[in-house]
Amino acid sequence: MAEAHQAVAFQFTVTPEGIDLQLSHQALTEIYLSGVRSWKKKIIRLKNSVITGVYPASPSSWLFVVIAILATMYTRSDPSMGLIAKIQEHLPVSQSMSTQCQALVSAVLFSTMLWLLLIFTMRLCLKQLLSYHRWMFEQHGKMSNTTKVWVALVRIFSGRKPLLYSYQGSLPNLPLPPIKDTVKRYLESVRPLMDDTEYERMNNLAAEFESSLGNRLQWYLKLKALWAANYVSDWWEEYVYLRGRSPLMVNSNYYGMDFLYVTPTPIQAARAGNSIYAFFLYRRKLNKEEIKPSRIPGIGIPLCAAQCERIFNTTRTPGEETGKETDIASLKNTALILTLELTACSHNSAGRSVDSCQVLKLKLLLIPWAKARTKYFSSGVNKRSLDCIEKAAFFVTLDDDEQGMMGDDPAASLDCYAKSLLHGKCYDRWFDKSFSVVYFKNGKNGINAEHSWADAPVLSHLWEYTLATDCFQLGYNAEGHCKGEVDSSLPRPQKLNWEIPPECEEQISQSLAVAQALADDVDFHVFAFRDFGKGKVKRCRVSPDAFIQIALQLAYFRSRRTFCLTYESSMTRLFREGRTETVRSCSNESSAFVRALEGGEAAEVCRRLFRAASEKHQNLYRMAMTGAGIDRHLFCLYVVSKYLGVESLFLKEVLAEPWRLSTSQTPIQQMELFDMVNHPEYVSCGGGFGPVADDGYGVSYSILGENVINFHISCKHSCPDTDAHKFGALIRKALHDLMQLLSPNHKEPNKTEESRPEVKKDL
Repeated sequence: MAEAHQAVAFQFTVTPEGIDLQLSHQALTEIYLSGVRSWKKKIIRLKNSVITGVYPASPSSWLFVVIAILATMYTRSDPSMGLIAKIQEHLPVSQSMSTQCQALVSAVLFSTMLWLLLIFTMRLCLKQLLSYHRWMFEQHGKMSNTTKVWVALVRIFSGRKPLLYSYQGSLPNLPLPPIKDTVKRYLESVRPLMDDTEYERMNNLAAEFESSLGNRLQWYLKLKALWAANYVSDWWEEYVYLRGRSPLMVNSNYYGMDFLYVTPTPIQAARAGNSIYAFFLYRRKLNKEEIKPSRIPGIGIPLCAAQCERIFNTTRTPGEETGKETDIASLKNTALILTLELTACSHNSAGRSVDSCQVLKLKLLLIPWAKARTKYFSSGVNKRSLDCIEKAAFFVTLDDDEQGMMGDDPAASLDCYAKSLLHGKCYDRWFDKSFSVVYFKNGKNGINAEHSWADAPVLSHLWEYTLATDCFQLGYNAEGHCKGEVDSSLPRPQKLNWEIPPECEEQISQSLAVAQALADDVDFHVFAFRDFGKGKVKRCRVSPDAFIQIALQLAYFRSRRTFCLTYESSMTRLFREGRTETVRSCSNESSAFVRALEGGEAAEVCRRLFRAASEKHQNLYRMAMTGAGIDRHLFCLYVVSKYLGVESLFLKEVLAEPWRLSTSQTPIQQMELFDMVNHPEYVSCGGGFGPVADDGYGVSYSILGENVINFHISCKHSCPDTDAHKFGALIRKALHDLMQLLSPNHKEPNKTEESRPEVKKDL
């Protein structure tokens, strides 16, 4: 009963003398402090709304305008050109208001209107400035005079000390490309993948579409582009993510890794305590909008921050046709779920222990989750327990396995580490949460993220902050425990109870079998390429991303003797509510280079073709970033055709083409948090994702500092034509061959040294 007494603010009993109140001072204090915190948050939100609403001006600038107008009036000049007098004429006549007072009120009203007009003008100017993208297409290191003037104007109109969402109202809308340009670029992108007969057929389909149905569909998209902030993002989220019917595990969710060579503490609970606290520090900064807006490095152009709104307290909830994102960011109290693989679960009415009830902390999406949720989890104790999870800030798993680079085969242990973060045991993650954090028995950790609410760079920003705060700010004592004293007054964790009937237990068991088969089919290979990095690549005057992408094309051609449709993710956050666009990395130029290199052409010829392929890739990437991509436009045209109930053979075939090589780069966004020179081991190993096509590869890479490139490669065991480890070896070989071509003095590494990974002792 002691816990029950502490759970209420006061207790009372009815006695012959009347009602006897026994007040709890501690409880009343907590209620008071809770109210204070709530009002502080409201005040902060109100203040931030005002600051963001008038940005790039500041609230104090209003006072400056008012004083300036009043000062000019006292010099017997009229800066309003008669408008103040007009306002004074229409003021309500009040006998208690003198003529001078009316003039003062009119001047203040005019000053306020002038101030708002200035803000509107500055925002409009900034929006127009941010619509300029020619700077991106200029040669590196050679900035035109026009761009120099543009940079100066952007800095003038960008204001000072922006909050996280200060630039949202000034970002331009995503432009809608002309349909003829998109079709032309599409045909160019598929030319290296088709023979003459196939290409001629596709060319005819495209011409027919462009001249007939395409113009009609484009008209509807123009209306949406005029009306909506972004003509792509809402449909992309709904139809690509929320209406997807395949399991999130492996197919959609992605993961991020801990430090590769360093484990700050071997104590699982201590690592969890520090980093969970760091997560909440980030959330506090997020709520106060104190996080600096993300910008393009070097040039300082702001990026859209809309995806940051749903980092915490967000859950994907299923429906029969489409899921939805439930955002509960306004919650005052946050539940944090710590899941252990427990067998002490609920009992059914017969008193029999439900052994598979642990599958409830689990990947329920793999059962017909929408129907099961309605039938078994919409009321009673199950609903209360499910609400605790879905309303939590995020999900935490305390895993009883050890992971990381360790043991006699550190390379294989990295592969197991990746698979554990991607799917775990299929029942010890909650894949519907915006993100789940996993803490392993030996102190390693990692993160698994649901994809519909945001893209990887948004979560990566949070992950970098958490890793840096955990190790460099909070730290651990000599024994590896968290610093500070234990607060014994903190409440103990509460167990969530579930009531699982036999028919639900059967569905869970069937779902687990499906999930296990999916997880077992994933082949993963993770390795750190340390022979050279972006430093040496840039000395060859080549874009590191283009270098890697061409190496991937070379590796794939060597594995299959053909080319494939290649997906590289590019962000469109230069625009309001922008998400991603596709860079079709397999181009005529890259395929021509690969064929020449494999055909034994002269080195000079191959170098010339490589330069052309690199420039082409950079141009494709820039076009994707500036709204001139191919795939999002075609996707939206297809959605419109479905709404209109019309069929397009051209669009149907375009969207049915498999991406056998799906790639993505994970950039380090906050380099100031890490010391890559003195402590290169203190940086995340990056992250990865599952294969997009059953007979293809998923390749994620992160460029760390000047000398390291980490690769995460996935495919499926069930496909006889794919092998993650063999493809990794081909990537290594391709990287060395390209460097040998561009830098003839480059020496091949000793094979023994190359096969022996560098392992540093965990701290």
